Amino acid sequence: MIFQRALKRELYSTAGGVFLTLFTITVTMMLIRILGQAAKGRVASEDVIALIGFTALNYMPIILILTGFVAVLLVVTRSYQDSEMVVWFASGQSLTKWLRPVLEFALPIVVLVALLGFVATPWAYRQSAEFRERFEKREDIARISPGKFQESAAAQRVFFVEKMSDDLNTVGNVFINSVKNGEVITVVSQNGTIETNEQGEKFVVLEDGVRYDETLDQSDFRIMEFEKYTAYIAPKGDVSVSDNSTRSMTTLELLQDTNSKKKGELVWRIGLPFMAVLLMLLAIPLGFVNPRAGRSFNLIIAVLLYMTYSNLSSFIQAYVGQNKLAFGLGWWPLHLVVALIVVMLFALRLGVNSRYHPYALFAAMKHRRLQAKRNRS
Repeated sequence: MIFQRALKRELYSTAGGVFLTLFTITVTMMLIRILGQAAKGRVASEDVIALIGFTALNYMPIILILTGFVAVLLVVTRSYQDSEMVVWFASGQSLTKWLRPVLEFALPIVVLVALLGFVATPWAYRQSAEFRERFEKREDIARISPGKFQESAAAQRVFFVEKMSDDLNTVGNVFINSVKNGEVITVVSQNGTIETNEQGEKFVVLEDGVRYDETLDQSDFRIMEFEKYTAYIAPKGDVSVSDNSTRSMTTLELLQDTNSKKKGELVWRIGLPFMAVLLMLLAIPLGFVNPRAGRSFNLIIAVLLYMTYSNLSSFIQAYVGQNKLAFGLGWWPLHLVVALIVVMLFALRLGVNSRYHPYALFAAMKHRRLQAKRNRS
């Protein structure tokens, strides 16, 4: 049907614009946040692009759900605003005829949301956590940004390096402050080098410096000058990285585990495709506007309904995770209620467009009275 093909083209074009806008806003916010973390030394500067990609993948299901919902809402609202729906109803067509093109438009979005929620998003969470944890467990010297004070991974030492070579083997103007066994040790040196012994353990060898020793519970204070001073950095071998958060677990692992907190994450993942299709169906009756009035009220109601739906989904996820609600009673009732609301709104809109609706009967009676008054005059 020509109408359905034209409607799907408009839905796809509108969805493209909405997705581009939402994705740009999301990436911009993530870029500002992650660059701030890199500037503070919380993440490696070379990992910024990868972390932005992983974080964008984490937010992609919500972006796609919002894209479908807003696209359908805007297209239906525009049809009412431009009086196209008047022609549509006058030709004997029903609002239910919108269901097929909208469902065909929704199908790839729902499939993509399901794949992201069940497969891609857990992988992205796991990769992002590994990048961050690997940086936290890097060697102390490798974590240092020249010109900034940096705490060691073990939170026992504070480093400051003014200069550092590109290969990280030579440092200049070094300050090290460490606390060990109730003793504060401060070392200041003009330059140093990174060396590795036969066991693979790394040390920083400082030259031409001064060491200050102070006991916290006593008044002892010593100052020593040295030509060479060796400071231990890190053990040999790679640091193992792991992440046990529920968001990073695969769906199969969640299904095999009986932990209530992990069942809460499963409730959220199952709800994503339901949320996607129900919101797009909900946008059809919500898109009604009076062509002579503004459309702000309907958009506000749509936004409130989406926020309520999303927050209730998070609320149920938390309740299942806290073992306050059984998994079998947590994943489906909310979506059933939203489906009933969709049916109710469709029935309401179909009734308004029917000749037997009270509003239509009242308008017809009023028209007959006016016509009878004109005939008497």
